[in-house]
Amino acid sequence: MLDRRVKYMVNEILIPRTMQLTDLPFGTSARVVRVSGDSAITRRLLEMGVIPGIELTVVRTAPFGDPLEIRVRGYSLAMRRNEAASIEVAV
Repeated sequence: MLDRRVKYMVNEILIPRTMQLTDLPFGTSARVVRVSGDSAITRRLLEMGVIPGIELTVVRTAPFGDPLEIRVRGYSLAMRRNEAASIEVAV
């Protein structure tokens, strides 16, 4: 049985598994695939360097799960869980 984090084959092309940033386990690195939405928060995330192609890591979360801390481009960024849900990453 294959590990869920392993890339899988579709028509002989390797496709990485994608998920929302909120589903990424702590300490795991992933690459940003898409930042969806058209709100001011989404635009601000893009301005702060959370753009497609960038690698990020989920560092930790607050005791009740909100906010979460991610490491991106050498700095730590805290964001709400609903903001992180708009970020799609590939493992």
